[in-house]
Amino acid sequence: MAKNLIGIDLGGTTTKMAFLNQQGEILEKWRILTDISDNGSHIVDNIIKSIQQHIEDSGKTNADFIGIGMGTPGTVDRENGTVSEAYNLNWAKMQPVRQKIQEGLGLPFDLDNDANVASLGEYWKGAGSLEEDVVFVTLGTGVGGGVIANGKLLHGVNGGAGEIGHIAVQPNGYQCTCGKKGCLETYASATGIVRVAADMAKEFHGTSRLAELEQTDEKITSKLIFYLADNGDILANQVVDRICFYLGLALSDIGNTLNPASIVIGGGVSNAGNTLLQPTTKYFQENAFPSIRDSTKLKLAELGNDAGVIGAASMALQFR
Repeated sequence: MAKNLIGIDLGGTTTKMAFLNQQGEILEKWRILTDISDNGSHIVDNIIKSIQQHIEDSGKTNADFIGIGMGTPGTVDRENGTVSEAYNLNWAKMQPVRQKIQEGLGLPFDLDNDANVASLGEYWKGAGSLEEDVVFVTLGTGVGGGVIANGKLLHGVNGGAGEIGHIAVQPNGYQCTCGKKGCLETYASATGIVRVAADMAKEFHGTSRLAELEQTDEKITSKLIFYLADNGDILANQVVDRICFYLGLALSDIGNTLNPASIVIGGGVSNAGNTLLQPTTKYFQENAFPSIRDSTKLKLAELGNDAGVIGAASMALQFR
């Protein structure tokens, strides 16, 4: 019987898991809530229990699987299979994730940073699947990324390759949680977009539904801002234009450095589609070196929420 793969996409709110075949097709997927209580001490145990249950329910045994891959927030030590500084999981201290999962499930296990893993998913089965040189940018609560060069995911000397969210786009700009100022993440993440809108609304004079909402206690989201922009709101369009300027500028820096075939934009914010992609492409082309402008294409990701589990499962192929 053909052996399958297990992919885990660990997030601060939910943990997504899936069984896949070796061609990267999802056979079964499910999710559980991520229990971050007691310093996140239940997270790995809950994953083990859930996978054991699903293996049993599907009439399979451990022998039907090659191995497990996982994407996780935080600082990942791939050599030792540990995770630390994943504050949204309450994992401030080092967690021996590989050791616990291998002992609990008896299968070989590998893990990597969640943005890298989503990149591997899009590279294997999504928008970058026909290219050996491709950069992925995920715009979500934060901004992450992954760089694939000559078909290999780059990690850098200290695991810091692909920290696209921390390219500085505005000198002395917004304070970032990383300690620097003016990082792309503070402008182009879902939270950053809301912050830009609040600041621009203070300076805005004219008629705008977004400006009106900013003056009430209405909860503003990046999704709402893009929706209003699509429907002709002047302020919302100005906000989107500014966000796309910063994003296009950062992506042109990446293009000029790496000249990938594609830069693929994913994460929740990318659901805005062409409203995000078209102005970002315009600013990318204005700031990119001519030969880069003509050869590196900006694209939207294709796998949505499945990128993480697919990319995670792809890491288990090494155990064949």
